[in-house]
Amino acid sequence: MIQIAPSLLSADFLNLNQDLQKIEKSADWLHLDIMDGCFVPNISYGVSIVKAVREATSLPLDAHLMIVKPDRYLEQFARAGVNLITVHVETCDHLHRTLMRIKELGCKAGVALNPHIDPGFLKFLIKDLDLVLAMSVNPGFGGQSFIASTVEKIKQIKQIINESASAARPVIAVDGGINLENIAEVAAAGAEHFVAGSAVFKSEDPAGAVAELRRKAMFKKYHDYI
Repeated sequence: MIQIAPSLLSADFLNLNQDLQKIEKSADWLHLDIMDGCFVPNISYGVSIVKAVREATSLPLDAHLMIVKPDRYLEQFARAGVNLITVHVETCDHLHRTLMRIKELGCKAGVALNPHIDPGFLKFLIKDLDLVLAMSVNPGFGGQSFIASTVEKIKQIKQIINESASAARPVIAVDGGINLENIAEVAAAGAEHFVAGSAVFKSEDPAGAVAELRRKAMFKKYHDYI
């Protein structure tokens, strides 16, 4: 199933509620980029904004924690109302323990792979994951260009999932530089969940942009099976 997740980072924070209403009925998820200025070279927003967003939208929320030692804040984000918490491999001393804690808090668990991270270790965690997020840019800023090698990484992730003995099938997601020009190729590689910031919120018609991204991704998926 194709899922489009607009990234709040690209929204107009002076008119946040209006921007959320524009994509409320067209998007599948809302992606929340939580940056601490340490793990990534930028600071975005925190729990208070997440709480406000939770009150403003019925969309499921993915808190993408680009922060050091995320275990310290898992409970706060879960209480703020997020549905999925995604952490980076490099930020967790004991990744399996972190994933188990996320699930204990009643959230789905995701792991994000930066461009330099080999996905091979995933075969030991497949049954514990709800989502694998392939970063197609170096995290920290919106509006970056898509890193082409991510397509091959997504294929590798899909293969690892297919070869796993686990019945669990985590969703393959991609984040960074997704637009109308590249989403079809990324979908063909195996991605199903697409984070899109500028391509949605910087367009004149955000709802229409979501619909067109979905159409492009679904068209390629369909033609891969006929």
